[in-house]
Amino acid sequence: QVRLEESGGGSVQAGGSLRLSCAVSGQTNKRLCMAWFRQYAAGTGREGVAAIDSWGDTDYSDSVKGRFTISQDNAKNTLYLQMNSLKTEDEAMYYCAAEGSSEGHCYGFGLRDDAMNYWGSGTVVTVSS
Repeated sequence: QVRLEESGGGSVQAGGSLRLSCAVSGQTNKRLCMAWFRQYAAGTGREGVAAIDSWGDTDYSDSVKGRFTISQDNAKNTLYLQMNSLKTEDEAMYYCAAEGSSEGHCYGFGLRDDAMNYWGSGTVVTVSS
């Protein structure tokens, strides 16, 4: 079992920056495809924001490319999302997610919420104009 816990959300003005963290616990020796998703309102779909495989290859949605950076610190079992140049449309609940059945590969599915096996409980990002 893999457990995920996000932190780092908060309120920021447009143009500002935040860094989200996701602590991974449980089966930390398991190779994972890791990703960040966001949800604009309860009951709506989750949008894939960024994904990273066990070898550090990344994928981003067009809406955040060039502004957000996903990274991981394997020694600390932590996933990060550095968010720069934030816009009001980035305001959402952000979730950390993982897929553990593909030996750490994302195989192009890293931004698909239906591909993820494990989810955190989310952290809220608020962006004011």
